[in-house]
Amino acid sequence: MMVDSIISAKKINESDVVILLAGYEKTVSSKKGASKGPKKVLEMLDSKIEFFDRTYKTIPSNKIKIGEKNLGIMKFFSPEKVYKKITLECEKLLKNNKFIFLLGGEHSVSLGHLKALTTKINPKEVTIVQIDAHCDLRDNDSDYSKKPSKFAHSCVARRAHELGYNLIQIGIRTYSIDEYNYFSDPQNNITVFEWGVGKKIPTIEEIIGSIKTKYVYITIDIDGFDPKYMPGTGTPVQGGLDWWYGIELIENIIDKKDMIGADIVEVSPVKDSVLTEYGAAQLCYTMIAHKFRDKLIS
Repeated sequence: MMVDSIISAKKINESDVVILLAGYEKTVSSKKGASKGPKKVLEMLDSKIEFFDRTYKTIPSNKIKIGEKNLGIMKFFSPEKVYKKITLECEKLLKNNKFIFLLGGEHSVSLGHLKALTTKINPKEVTIVQIDAHCDLRDNDSDYSKKPSKFAHSCVARRAHELGYNLIQIGIRTYSIDEYNYFSDPQNNITVFEWGVGKKIPTIEEIIGSIKTKYVYITIDIDGFDPKYMPGTGTPVQGGLDWWYGIELIENIIDKKDMIGADIVEVSPVKDSVLTEYGAAQLCYTMIAHKFRDKLIS
């Protein structure tokens, strides 16, 4: 049956994958707007990108049941309350064996998803593959916030690592001294692929070879890509992943590993441009297609 919307599952319980919108931005440290990102990305998914997939020569949304749920307005919530809310919502979906694709919002929203996944799988068996300009390894945001929190966007990778997940960071090009000390500690066993400062861009094979687990969770802070591709983000940093390199890397990881969850965060739409939300939507659709590729080639 042909569909005229990427949201091909009328009911959540009928879906293979649920796109979960979490438009939260309480702890952003620079340009605001990330709360509007999820809806803009969904708009691109629903009416702007082509539904036909060039890799599989078919329309994924005809064969993959895609549902959507919006967590609503959370701007008055504390980071801790948002963390608990997202955790509970994700736990409900996971109990029904749904694959969750989270759209943020600031990066802090990822933690609730990751916490919920620990009810289904031992985090030591999972590697978080983080594409990002920043490490997000602060213990709290007291160096720039008057109301410090351990659940700020700049702490998300630290909290996830403390849950027991393995961590690989790709595209990193700025960090604090505390973050440097944390990922440099051999006991923490964190692999960081830096861009710039004389660092040679790693091959895709090198990155995949560093992933020692079968299961992966892919978290994409949109500022991990070069801002010429993704200008609409709160804290852009020069340099970053090229578009086709990033696509090939992500596709290869999904094809060779078992992706158990994913998110795209920090889309902050800018006036007179849809480049960022369009790119994020294309990334999301491509990742879903590769995750459920068996449905497309059978």
